[in-house]
Amino acid sequence: MQYTYHKDSGFDVIEIEAELHKYLFKVRRHDINENLYFRNLDDNNIYTYKVQSIDRRKTILSLQGYEEKIIEPKKELHIGWCKIDPKSIEKVIASLNELGVTKITFINCEFSQKKYTINFEKLEKLLINSSQQSGRSNIIKLEECECLDKFIENNPDTYMFNFSTNLIDDKKDDIKTILIGCEGGFSSSEISSFNKEKIVGIDSNLILRSETGVITIASKISV
Repeated sequence: MQYTYHKDSGFDVIEIEAELHKYLFKVRRHDINENLYFRNLDDNNIYTYKVQSIDRRKTILSLQGYEEKIIEPKKELHIGWCKIDPKSIEKVIASLNELGVTKITFINCEFSQKKYTINFEKLEKLLINSSQQSGRSNIIKLEECECLDKFIENNPDTYMFNFSTNLIDDKKDDIKTILIGCEGGFSSSEISSFNKEKIVGIDSNLILRSETGVITIASKISV
């Protein structure tokens, strides 16, 4: 783990308890004489702390110093993701964070099942854990959009990932925002209303699941 997230990082004194206390000192068996490194994910600083006091349930840490340390994706990538089963999203969200995706907007598309509700709090916990492990100094920004038309209105330069002879590899330097469909892909009306020049695909005849497609996109464009 490259650092630990704590919302109060930067304060002269912070307290850790419960699960984090157990993880640092019982699971990882951190040496109490060594420095601990924290981020609050609101600024670009990494904060150095030392154990001031410790007991069985909590630890008091005192600030030793800090430095600005920015570790961010080199390229911005915004993914508009038509809603799928949240369990499938949870399986890949950490990988997307590590691949450098900047932002994900979840959209109600024609083939999306309306019963799905995105648990943003759970996703953010998964993203924080991913950034702690990878060293990334921020996490993916998460948003929601009521419909595809509204998303396109807000992001007019959007590309669509679908079957196409226009390959992502040839367009990746131009793509800043891209759509990925849900299970079943996009409806015929959604495809026909889109600029054909901005529909891109990969050199494959296989049908990808939505979560496989989003990993493929991130791997090709962000890395």
